Amino acid sequence: MPKGGFVGDEKTAVAIAVAVWNPIYGENEISTQKPYTATLLSDNTWHVCGTLPVDRLGGVANAVIAKRDGKILSVWHTQ
Repeated sequence: MPKGGFVGDEKTAVAIAVAVWNPIYGENEISTQKPYTATLLSDNTWHVCGTLPVDRLGGVANAVIAKRDGKILSVWHTQ
């Protein structure tokens, strides 16, 4: 086990989230939600979400990923 866990940085958390979102919501939809943000929460999980384009109504994809092992804890889309 790496000292900082398998998901030690924002870039890795985003890559995992996008890999999970693409088959669920479609690669075209997910690509419109760039930039993606990843925030490390106090319980050592990453909250990753897309950004809603200024000219669109709707929601964005979200994921919660464990820093330690990369386990996907939750996936949802706000809308």
